[in-house]
Amino acid sequence: MSDQFEEFSFDDENKETKNHSLGNGVAVSASDRLQYLIDNTPAIIYTSVPTGDFKMTFVSGNAYHVLGFHPEEMVSDPNFWFDHIHPDDAPQIFSSLAMLFTEGQRTYEYRFKSQSGQYLWMHDMLRLIRDEAGNPVEVVGSLTDITQRKQMESALQKKGEEQQSLIEKLQEAQEQLVQSEKMASVGQLAAGIAHEINNPVGFVNSNMGTLKTYVATLFDVLDQYDGLVKKFPAGHEITKRFIEIREKADVEFLKDDVADLVNESMDGLKRVKDIVQSLKDFSHVGETELLEADIHLGIDTTLNIVMNEIKYKATIVKEYGQLPLVKCLISQLNQVFMNLLVNAAHSIKDVGVITVSTGCKDDWVWIKVSDTGSGIPSENLNRIFEPFFTTKPVGSGTGLGLSLSYGIVKKHGGRIDVESQIGKGTSFIIHIPIQPESNVAILKNG
Repeated sequence: MSDQFEEFSFDDENKETKNHSLGNGVAVSASDRLQYLIDNTPAIIYTSVPTGDFKMTFVSGNAYHVLGFHPEEMVSDPNFWFDHIHPDDAPQIFSSLAMLFTEGQRTYEYRFKSQSGQYLWMHDMLRLIRDEAGNPVEVVGSLTDITQRKQMESALQKKGEEQQSLIEKLQEAQEQLVQSEKMASVGQLAAGIAHEINNPVGFVNSNMGTLKTYVATLFDVLDQYDGLVKKFPAGHEITKRFIEIREKADVEFLKDDVADLVNESMDGLKRVKDIVQSLKDFSHVGETELLEADIHLGIDTTLNIVMNEIKYKATIVKEYGQLPLVKCLISQLNQVFMNLLVNAAHSIKDVGVITVSTGCKDDWVWIKVSDTGSGIPSENLNRIFEPFFTTKPVGSGTGLGLSLSYGIVKKHGGRIDVESQIGKGTSFIIHIPIQPESNVAILKNG
């Protein structure tokens, strides 16, 4: 302990002149009382030199009860304080300790190694003492064990993180439920459309077939008339009149054009039927359990649904391998395919190529959707599956597509990998087990 601290705390003359009774007839000096308080307060009181390694010059007796060290061994080792601070906490203290000489005091929280080898969290309040001339004389500090408080803070933080994780899972589940309900609505709408459109499309298609037969019959009649007219002499009035009628009606053109019109109309009707069927296949109304499904059919029906959004931006290239039937909820996987295809189209600025590849290895199938778009920055790759994360302008995307897709694939027992290069494009690879485990939680309940 420094001379100043000794004069301040333990003046022998003060011991004799300032005695008080403890109430049991025993008189104690003010310095004894102060010493008792210092040694029994919860905080360890210490002093150190204000230079070098801040060698301790005094440590209160309660250091033994808190840290397990005797004050004498703490004072005798010039590097004791620095040597017992946790290595991860020391740099912060060393880098800012010089501010003690400008601010006059500093407060730190750090881990301090006890005699047992255990690190305890300590709250350290340091104050610089100066003499009358303003020169630094010593540092007075108080160390308080806050390990229990830190443990409580850590437990609260962990509990908070668990609650936040639970909230995020609930939000994700809610969004998936909303999306599932939306898909169910689309399915019901598709069923209604199919019911309302299939009947008129059916009889129009039938009528077009009959009309095609009628037109062929009419042209056959004209051909027979032509054959009969040719039996008359070339200058005959009937022959001239028939030729005029044919030329005015442009029968040869009508033959070709009517056939084309009928064929195009029948192709259009087939397209309408295919679109309605694709809506039904995409949604699979009433699907609530795992069923074996054709992945290629799912991709094709999804392409039919989103083709209007893709066809002006990209050429679709299919590189299908041999796939077995996969036990899944195909309507949910169709939703994943749709999200990946639409995202691929959006990533292409002008025109490009979207390649859909498939294959099978061991007990897994894989589906790869690649584009020649702008690519995803590396800093965003770890966030693209987060709910509500999007790089699209406000109002252009919810940031839920990839998050929901990730959840659907994961609940099928699979995974989604992503590879991307700026300026070259992105590939999403879906891996799905052919026969998912029985305990896989499919999106039956959202």
